[in-house]
Amino acid sequence: MLRQTSKKNNVVIRLFRSPTLETIKMVERTIKEYNGELKKTSLWEKLPRKVQWGTYLTILDYLQEINKIVIADDGIIVYIWNPKLAKKIDSRKSY
Repeated sequence: MLRQTSKKNNVVIRLFRSPTLETIKMVERTIKEYNGELKKTSLWEKLPRKVQWGTYLTILDYLQEINKIVIADDGIIVYIWNPKLAKKIDSRKSY
């Protein structure tokens, strides 16, 4: 969520960026394709379709929150999701 303040009236306007599932998946596929190679801006420029910067940042925040990506200290985006391990853990019996 972005915030914008109007100096005239001291009114805070919130601008919500709600990406569609298809847009999230597109960004995730692009991250997988360029895994460990690009920083935020470079990756954004490689997306197959245009996405607003604010929406793009919302998607990156979401993917970090659900532990699918990490952003290294040097700004490189790395895809860390391991579906094989997730299936293995999910198939274990709980006691």
